[in-house]
Amino acid sequence: MKKKRIAAIDIGSNSIRCIIAEASKEGTYKILDDEKATVRLGEKLAVTGVISTEASSRALEAIQRFQKLVVGLNVEAVEAVATSAIRSATNGKELVSMLSKELGYEIKVISGEEEAELTAASALANFDMYGKRYAMVDIGGGSVEIVTAYGNHVEEFYSLELGAVVMTDRFLISDPTDEDELRKLQRHIRENLKRIFTGKRISVDSFIGSGGTMTAIGCMAMQMRKDNYVSIHGSEVLRAEVVHLLAMLTHKDIKGRRTIPGLNQDRADIIVAGVVLVDELMRFFDANRVLVNERGIREGLLIRAMKKLGLAAGNSASPTWKDSVKGFAVSCHVDEQHATHVAGMALSIFDALALPFELKATDKKLLEAASILHDSGYFISYGSHHKHSYHLIRHAELFGFTPRERELIAQIARYHRKSLPKRKHDAFQSLKEKDQVTVARLGGILRLADGLDRRRNGLVQNVSCLFGGTTMTIYLTATEDVSVEIFGANAKKNLFEKAFGCSVVFAT
Repeated sequence: MKKKRIAAIDIGSNSIRCIIAEASKEGTYKILDDEKATVRLGEKLAVTGVISTEASSRALEAIQRFQKLVVGLNVEAVEAVATSAIRSATNGKELVSMLSKELGYEIKVISGEEEAELTAASALANFDMYGKRYAMVDIGGGSVEIVTAYGNHVEEFYSLELGAVVMTDRFLISDPTDEDELRKLQRHIRENLKRIFTGKRISVDSFIGSGGTMTAIGCMAMQMRKDNYVSIHGSEVLRAEVVHLLAMLTHKDIKGRRTIPGLNQDRADIIVAGVVLVDELMRFFDANRVLVNERGIREGLLIRAMKKLGLAAGNSASPTWKDSVKGFAVSCHVDEQHATHVAGMALSIFDALALPFELKATDKKLLEAASILHDSGYFISYGSHHKHSYHLIRHAELFGFTPRERELIAQIARYHRKSLPKRKHDAFQSLKEKDQVTVARLGGILRLADGLDRRRNGLVQNVSCLFGGTTMTIYLTATEDVSVEIFGANAKKNLFEKAFGCSVVFAT
């Protein structure tokens, strides 16, 4: 069956997004185009009750452009929805009718609960929250959708008219932000939360946050930390960072906010209201971190379109990080037998060092992923394949990993051969000191394990380790001569010995 091209169009209070993807029968998809138009349908809506002529014209222009994209890219199915602004405006029905005619497809005005369902569909497809209580939060220009959940079990949907555009228009008139206006906004948010959650005191571990406010917070936090990751999707923002951002934003006027690294200039006028909302939500739910979901409602629309076309077979079971890593390995034509064998030996060595060096369970997960993917660079060429592996992995969409973790996996794989980390290696030097230690240690283990499968035929059947403080003795079980493998491991033990400060000897 040939792949089908589908489009998802989300007409929000602040912007209109159009995402076009090519979907397979297995339930996977590849993004072909993703465009955004900031139209501000919700501008002054809280005051006038109508969508302005200017905003309607901007929306019409965006839809005309998106219609050309849909036709030009041979899209077969379109899921188009309008949310809070169209829902609440007295002229919303008239506008959506005009936009539907221009697009050539029906644009459905959806309820707040349907928005929340789409938010949940996207979050569950992107994050591994097994065994955790959390909330999915999507902040738009007109409303905020909140979904409470435990693991993969969705509990309740809520929709509140507390979007960033609407709250800015209602409360934040002064520039820079007036303290009295700020307190009124905070009080309004708290009162709404208490009214919706009457008698319920819900405490969650984390938020999965989507929408422009959440992605802006993620970008600003990343810039504050001076992190250099490929994307913010899956990144973690702590409550303390949100508090710091809010204090910084409220002390700047709009001109100053436009210069903040990581903040899109188009959002500078509404970002304060958005961050106030996130701060109040985190306070109300006792949440300590936000995981940024860069996709949100529009991905939920793609998933819905795929189900309608019968293309979601691959999404019937909850994904796992191991499935994601193995799937990427297969797409790069990795030698599965070699990768699995190296991973097994690497994890055995890790277990022997975990206690004396206080290695963490998350480190083990990174090592396993890097071991399976260390040769993915062969997909490009053998020469410098360790460097190719680095670039492929850091740009891969790996389920269950943050941008920081993807970067560490990529660097661990990069050092499985050739040179050790050096001062001239910019990517390594840009890591924080503790992450440099992690890459060196896990890279050293992987390098050693890779050498122990020098002939790629699994001759070393088992490894057991004895750590004696200054010496690590690795006992090898094999039914044949493994002198080649011992030679290979001895040639590659340099990073391990440097990282752990001990010598390595082998015994059969």
